[in-house]
Amino acid sequence: DMMKVFATRRSDVSRDQRCRDSRRSYTLFGILLLLMQTSVLFAGEEPEWLPGLLEKERLTIVVTDSGLGGLSVAADAERKFSRHSVFREVDLVFVNALFRNAGGYNSLPSRDEKLAVFSAALQAMEDRYAPDLILVACNTLSVLAPDTDFARTSQVPVADIVDVGVEIIADALSGKPGAQNLMFATQTTVDEGTHKAQLAELGIEEGQLAVQACPQLSFYIEQGFDAMDTELLIDAYVDEALSGMGKVEGPINVSFNCTHFGYALASWELAFESRGVEVAAFLDPNTRMVDFLLPESLHGRYPSSDVSVRAVSMVAIPDASIDSIGRYLHGVSPATETALREYERIEGLFDWRPLVTGAGD
Repeated sequence: DMMKVFATRRSDVSRDQRCRDSRRSYTLFGILLLLMQTSVLFAGEEPEWLPGLLEKERLTIVVTDSGLGGLSVAADAERKFSRHSVFREVDLVFVNALFRNAGGYNSLPSRDEKLAVFSAALQAMEDRYAPDLILVACNTLSVLAPDTDFARTSQVPVADIVDVGVEIIADALSGKPGAQNLMFATQTTVDEGTHKAQLAELGIEEGQLAVQACPQLSFYIEQGFDAMDTELLIDAYVDEALSGMGKVEGPINVSFNCTHFGYALASWELAFESRGVEVAAFLDPNTRMVDFLLPESLHGRYPSSDVSVRAVSMVAIPDASIDSIGRYLHGVSPATETALREYERIEGLFDWRPLVTGAGD
């Protein structure tokens, strides 16, 4: 069978010779394993673009968010791509898709306007950076992405963080009727209800899920992920969530369904510990978003991997935000921290004003 053939080939040649003479068969074997491993992530369907993507030696990946939460995804990607050498070169471009400081996507009056503005942003990313893949590292934008004109017409594949979040929650709850998941998210993500709907389709009972909206928490985290104000706000939201749940009968998992929330993990841990509530696992989709591009079977495909990171924003990023998120990134990916501190501001990245009613600065 295929496994025996592959094992025999590995034993018959040296590692260097294998890299030279067997790279394509090695790659295809990895692709086969990966497609089996990611069936849940892609709702049981193997995306037609995935095998071609995995055969590339060099990738350009755009990671986008309507703020700085997605930088944690870029940092995780930089660390993993550098460590596992699946690709010879990887260019990571973080694009802050926020189009104005005075109110972002959530401030727009209609979903159609949100779709139009984000579609224009995605098109600008394709035009400027010619990515092989766009990762939407934002729950609010992930809900919009599939319905944009860009997603319907572009050949660039788009993967979003909602699917990853749903997958890890389902993995934690499936086959465990007594287990519960407490989901923390922005008000918009809670109102959309996409996570709950997709989990219901996967057979997760409604009683296994509790949801807590956390207005303004993203702002506080960007200003100071380890500040006292942030800690107090998280404590208040945890208290509110647990009060609404009543008595917890089985193991409880906590999921972060806003990309910012994982920055303040220590405050979340403290809030639960201070109430004597044991958390089985803190589930953060940020740390799983690029895993489908890094199957274990392809680790070390190249002797090393040259990974670059840059950050782009149409709006000015406040110094306090750069300091807060930069300090966090320093311990995860210094290259991503440097990209943030040296970010490129492109004021005319895309034209959003004609798409917004009563647009102004």
